[in-house]
Amino acid sequence: MSTQSSSLSDVLYPEIEPHSTGNLQVSPLHTIAWERCGNPQGQPVIVIHGGPGGGSQPSYRQYFNPEKFDIIQFDQRGCGKSKPYAELEDNNTHSSVGDIEALREFLGIDTWHVFGGSWGSTLALIYAQNHPDRAQSLILRGIFMCRKSELHWFYQEGASHIFPDAFDSYRGHIPKQEQENLIEAYHRRLTSEDVEIRRAAAKEWTRWEMATSRLIPDTEYLEKAEDLDFAVAFARIECHYFINAIFVEEAHILNNVDKIQHIPTFIVQGRYDVVCPTRSAWELHKALPNSELSIIPDSGHSMGEVGIAKELVNFTDSV
Repeated sequence: MSTQSSSLSDVLYPEIEPHSTGNLQVSPLHTIAWERCGNPQGQPVIVIHGGPGGGSQPSYRQYFNPEKFDIIQFDQRGCGKSKPYAELEDNNTHSSVGDIEALREFLGIDTWHVFGGSWGSTLALIYAQNHPDRAQSLILRGIFMCRKSELHWFYQEGASHIFPDAFDSYRGHIPKQEQENLIEAYHRRLTSEDVEIRRAAAKEWTRWEMATSRLIPDTEYLEKAEDLDFAVAFARIECHYFINAIFVEEAHILNNVDKIQHIPTFIVQGRYDVVCPTRSAWELHKALPNSELSIIPDSGHSMGEVGIAKELVNFTDSV
């Protein structure tokens, strides 16, 4: 399936603005920002952004028919418009799952479709496993189950063999004596009391991910690393989760896959996804025999790639 003749604007719905926004206090420390757009009487869908720490994006609204869906987005703890900014305390997978459920109850929604990519797929799956009666469907992209092998592949050795030029700067930021565990080395810097040390590390960490997220590298993605407000939250929160193995046991998602066998699950995966390689999507699909897996032959990791976007819209149109 070639996507060369299409553009992103050809496959997405038109831009849309929220009709309501707000902030929800989810702990004594944390407040999460949320928005709602589309049809208030439509099918509710919760959009779970990536990272962790990436924040919601206006473009995510365009993957849904605004006449059909009540489209809900929120910024996870510490990122986007949520407060406090880049905060790591009381910021973990279990609290994020609780925040999604708190938002559902606050908005008075009984059940909803759950949409997420990359880390958003991780959190969507764990949320559904904890609240299997609340997910009407799972629409997932770029499957990431946060196992040791996946983290090692991207942050230590694996993707480095495909993007050695981009990896050189990411690894080179760390002194040679600390390069045996780059996640640990970056964690020390991203949690430093010195703001300049934090910012420099955040820029390199974010630039590495942005450089590898698309089949054809995009300068617009690379520029995200120059936005230090974005990069610091993105890198700090990601590294915080990964140094803690996302606060769950190894292979947690596959170990609990029996809890979501009844939920219709649609998976979109770029064949050449370097950030979250296809193996994870394949293993999840095999563990969920009733799931539908669509591997896009000319795409990488980003949901902004035309082939991935087109298939995501096909799935949201079909539920």
